[in-house]
Amino acid sequence: MSSDDANPNPLLSERIRIALADEITAGTLRPGQALDEQQIGDRFGASRTPVREALRQLAAASLVEIRPRRGAIVAGFTAERIVEMFEMTAEIEAMCVRLAAWRMTPIERSRLARLHEESEAMVLDNDIDAYDRLNWEFHRAIYEGTHNSFLAEQAIALRDRMAAFRRTQLRESGRPVRSRGEHEKVLEAIMRGDGEEAARCMRAHMFNASAALDRFTAKRESAPNN
Repeated sequence: MSSDDANPNPLLSERIRIALADEITAGTLRPGQALDEQQIGDRFGASRTPVREALRQLAAASLVEIRPRRGAIVAGFTAERIVEMFEMTAEIEAMCVRLAAWRMTPIERSRLARLHEESEAMVLDNDIDAYDRLNWEFHRAIYEGTHNSFLAEQAIALRDRMAAFRRTQLRESGRPVRSRGEHEKVLEAIMRGDGEEAARCMRAHMFNASAALDRFTAKRESAPNN
């Protein structure tokens, strides 16, 4: 075992994973395109160990296909497939927020409100990466607020699989502002204990995210240099 294999760099593999995931979901890397480990390593100043770990995680998220003895390629997915994924996500998130509105403790509600307040500065600064991280915490707090561990596990697993798409949609112009406004409506319904309204707002939030991703990728594809 090489010293590099014994001491992989999780921070570097995560940086590679996020960068490649963004390029795949934005359409910069096309379905079927080969992902050469050496070229990726040279680009990020990394050995093959963190590159392989990043590709493994991308494969787990169905963004990359790893072919034995032939290397990795960008997985194929259609616009219809992505819409279907967001549709399922919308229903899972709606189920979670409905239960959370009924079951969250006062402390959990206060924490959710605090997370929402903290997101304002990130939106004003147009810090998409920071907002994306806090966005994850906001939704995770809702999952935990269901007090249904099995449902929370399924929601987190789906969230992980959809993470790249959900991050990329935030890059559409003005989307973080709208996203935060949608969070506010969800939060208000939770604070009232109105599970049905919270679910309705969450579905709308997820479908708006899907539409934002579609507009962002369409704009990228129509850009002159594509």
